[in-house]
Amino acid sequence: MKITDIKNSKLFDFAADIRNSRLFNLAISLLFDNADIILFFIIIFWKLISYEKNISSSFVPMSVRLAIAASILILISFSLILKKKSRISFLYTVDIILSLILIADLMYYRYFKDITTVAAIKNAKLLKGVSASVTSVASVKDLWYLVDILILVPLKRKYKKAEFGIVPMRRRLVSFIVILAVGVGINAKTFYRVSKEQPTLLTAMSNRIYLTTMIGDVNFHIVDSYNYISTSLRNSKKLSTDEENKIKTFLQNNNNTTGETNFKGLAEGKNLIVIQVEALQGFVINQKINGQEITPNLNRWVNKCMYFDNYYYQVAGGNTSDAELMSNNSLYPAQSGAAYYTYSGNKYDSIASELKDKNYYTAALHGNTEGFWNRNVMNKAQDFDDFFGEHSFDASEQIGLGISDESFLNQSLEKMKTFKQPYYSFLVTLTSHYPYEAVDKYGSFDVGQYKGTLLGNYLQAIHYTDAQLGEFLDKMEEEGMMKNSIVALYGDHFAIPKDNINQLFSFENESRNDDYAWFKYQKVPLLIHFPGDKYAGVNHKYTCQMDLYPTLANLYNLPKNYMFGKDMLNGDSEKVVFRNGSFIDGKNLYVSWTNTYYDLATGNKISETDALKKEKEEYTKELEYCDELQNHNLIKTFDQQKTN
Repeated sequence: MKITDIKNSKLFDFAADIRNSRLFNLAISLLFDNADIILFFIIIFWKLISYEKNISSSFVPMSVRLAIAASILILISFSLILKKKSRISFLYTVDIILSLILIADLMYYRYFKDITTVAAIKNAKLLKGVSASVTSVASVKDLWYLVDILILVPLKRKYKKAEFGIVPMRRRLVSFIVILAVGVGINAKTFYRVSKEQPTLLTAMSNRIYLTTMIGDVNFHIVDSYNYISTSLRNSKKLSTDEENKIKTFLQNNNNTTGETNFKGLAEGKNLIVIQVEALQGFVINQKINGQEITPNLNRWVNKCMYFDNYYYQVAGGNTSDAELMSNNSLYPAQSGAAYYTYSGNKYDSIASELKDKNYYTAALHGNTEGFWNRNVMNKAQDFDDFFGEHSFDASEQIGLGISDESFLNQSLEKMKTFKQPYYSFLVTLTSHYPYEAVDKYGSFDVGQYKGTLLGNYLQAIHYTDAQLGEFLDKMEEEGMMKNSIVALYGDHFAIPKDNINQLFSFENESRNDDYAWFKYQKVPLLIHFPGDKYAGVNHKYTCQMDLYPTLANLYNLPKNYMFGKDMLNGDSEKVVFRNGSFIDGKNLYVSWTNTYYDLATGNKISETDALKKEKEEYTKELEYCDELQNHNLIKTFDQQKTN
């Protein structure tokens, strides 16, 4: 057919009629009048889908795409109340805010493997000292979330100058109600599905990553804000007697010491020295690189200690401070943010407080500023007699965030020599802190092909710290301090973030790259040394940071009242519960963010049984009990009830 034939055809006439019709003109007018809304929806939808793909390796299913679309419709609905020019400014501002939130969420996820919350934002001032850690996980790709904001500036100005008809307030209200109803309706269906699958997930938010991948980031922050406000209001009211009694009964059962006779009171009257080592992860123990031991000193001391090689860290948003909280109190980290900040006004039944009742002198020592992680307040709340922070030391030798481990440990040892015996010393090291950039100060340790990588830098940092720990322990032994002391040494949390896990898998020749493999390496070493190197040996039992205090309480014959962990030297429980709802029971691993179970022995995925489902519900309830204990300062309440 010739072009002239097309022009003369009825089809061409029909197309021309459409272009000239009122309906066509109305459609074009509607598209132009609402170009800001359409563009906003497309841009934000793309950003949210991109974000989902960054935190989840799986395809974003249609149900999640619908939830994301619904959350955008809810945001758009509020703009419909406004006049056109105000609406454009509103949508542009929301775009900026959401883009910044997504970038912050991605950076937080890469470092903490978690999602930011209102409580975490409240702790933002505590991140001042770890700015290098935060910026080190930033990516140039994150700038894509901001590109449209710059491009839209001239378009926004030009569009706002265009002439638009005045839309009556009544019509704007109707549009607002209709679009809001559609968004809320879709979300209601999504939330119902999630609540049926995991009944407490939306309220407890114990599994924030999984929840985000199910409902989208905007919905997550809406739910988080709602929960934060409602929790704050609820916590202002007294917990019911029935709820208090449930928590009290759980604690009584969990802290029942009947039958716990192994090592009972063995350490009574002896000094207690606990050393929390920054980012000491279990894979470096007895490991070599280029024929050199990474931690030769700790390897030597492992042979002189009771060594737990399946000891898991359980930190959450409070990171290092969470490890301190759990080790000293056997309380889970805060549901969101840092307990050291959120619950600093609470009463604690800590190791320090119980040992003080036995006339012990108690001291916490750390080479960072006193106010970091609110330690100056929390160490007092935990009943330490003294807290020696940066200002209590000669701080001239600095590496990374504070005093070098060499200087800190040497000075701490001199202070400990002056302590009135018996004493409890709680030391927290610092030099091996992420992102391990002070390589010129770590000494010469050849990491071969890993030089310049995050893993290589970490191996150099932890090799340096190992040398200082070896010198510290050797000096204690040489000066006879070990004869009347129990020493416990453990790592506080991960060293290699999930964002860099492939480097670790390569180093370990790990063939798998899944959640099972990830958990396999989320262990930290625990060494407990007894005078005369007694009871040395390897314990393969599954244990965790929540278990340290109950174990020490048994050794020092301390009362057990408010502990959520277990005694590692008595009983056969191998319960390890993580703040995000994942757990290990000695035979199985449950990964909360994918709702998947693995057989620990084989690594194979297994189906959920009634027994496993019950276990999951029990551990979720346990986390909730600890939250309520902290939210309502129940240790203080229960102690008062005992004295009345």
